[in-house]
Amino acid sequence: MRSQQAPAWRSRSQGCANPQVPVYAGPILPSAGSLYTRNGMRRRPENEKTPTVVIRKIRAAILDEVFLPGDWLPELDLAKRFHVSRSPIREALQALEKEGTVVTETRKGAMVKPLSVKEVLDIAEIRLDLITFAVKTAYPHLSAADFDRAYELAKKITQSNSTKEQFEVNHRFWDIIFEASRRPVRWEIFKQLDDRTTRYYPLILRLFPAPKTRPLQREALVEFYRKGKIDEALAAFKNFYFEMVHKVIAYLEA
Repeated sequence: MRSQQAPAWRSRSQGCANPQVPVYAGPILPSAGSLYTRNGMRRRPENEKTPTVVIRKIRAAILDEVFLPGDWLPELDLAKRFHVSRSPIREALQALEKEGTVVTETRKGAMVKPLSVKEVLDIAEIRLDLITFAVKTAYPHLSAADFDRAYELAKKITQSNSTKEQFEVNHRFWDIIFEASRRPVRWEIFKQLDDRTTRYYPLILRLFPAPKTRPLQREALVEFYRKGKIDEALAAFKNFYFEMVHKVIAYLEA
């Protein structure tokens, strides 16, 4: 429960981008609908449906390379693995097909969608367009605490050697910016694209195995962004971002 104590407010000039609007300066608490607890762990909503749980488990298995791109996902095998009936498995696979994570073939079933250069380029370009818009529109609504939290998350992604942790923390990083942009439809589209990139996380970790080798696109973005240098922030992000994209493409084309 949130404390009933009167909220602490401060001027935006005391550490926020827009000095015209007051901003809450009390402790940072997860929102009522947050997927994360105070200590940053993912919470499971009480009313979360079984197909949603199955989707999350299939995604985790892909991140752990239990299921590889091109692997078949027989409904009966999945039902036994996850201890559920075939009905939620079927619903989950349909949702993952719509998302672009799996593909289905008549009389054969579903498989983890193979990686492709065309998909990498399409996702990279669409993500960059969404990020550019979000960064430009979010800035007036971000506080110094938001920038600090985003930078901490960026560093955590860079230092982590767990694909599952990278995936979840990446969602939390972009949540800060997209929430502040106040364009929920764009955020939903972005999350769907990011979910679709699940299959690429293990490959990216292999291509950049050590923290010192990894592109620092998020850190570079925040460093310029918090100073109000939006164009420089986007340019720095784009340079690092496409370094990663081009390395993935080179690997797939080899």
